[in-house]
Amino acid sequence: MDLPPLLITDFTSSSANLAWYVVNDNVMGGQSDGDFKLEKGQLTFTGRTNTNGGGFSSIRTKTLQLDLSSYEGVQLHFRGDGRRYTWRLATTARWRGEQVSYWADFETSDGTWSTVNIPFASFVPRYRGNQLDGPDIDAGQITGMGLMIYDNKDGVFEFHLASIRAY
Repeated sequence: MDLPPLLITDFTSSSANLAWYVVNDNVMGGQSDGDFKLEKGQLTFTGRTNTNGGGFSSIRTKTLQLDLSSYEGVQLHFRGDGRRYTWRLATTARWRGEQVSYWADFETSDGTWSTVNIPFASFVPRYRGNQLDGPDIDAGQITGMGLMIYDNKDGVFEFHLASIRAY
């Protein structure tokens, strides 16, 4: 039996506060900047990437405890700007004692509201941006999520996220 989608957040006052925060490439000497605001039932992530350095900007949630093992993946409803973005998941997995993150890229269309389903099977394990051979993602142990722009392009970005669901 298929489960109905599980709402993780729709950025309204009745949804969970995921305590988002910013991580830009200045943590490694880069020059990109990004920020976000929450209003009108959406999260707006804006800034400018600069590939002279790290070339990324991201937002992440506080530590979570989500068991999404009964679901196939993550569903995002958003309005993009034509650039490629990365959805990031964290779990309890470790590599050499450090937290592994899992990345899955998706494309956007400029100014168009879209919904994308990102299967858990498409998430690639990474440590500090470097792809790892494993471990595979354990959707029963989700400890955080985030949105990143890391498309090797300089310039402004603007991404409007209306909801996050498990499907």
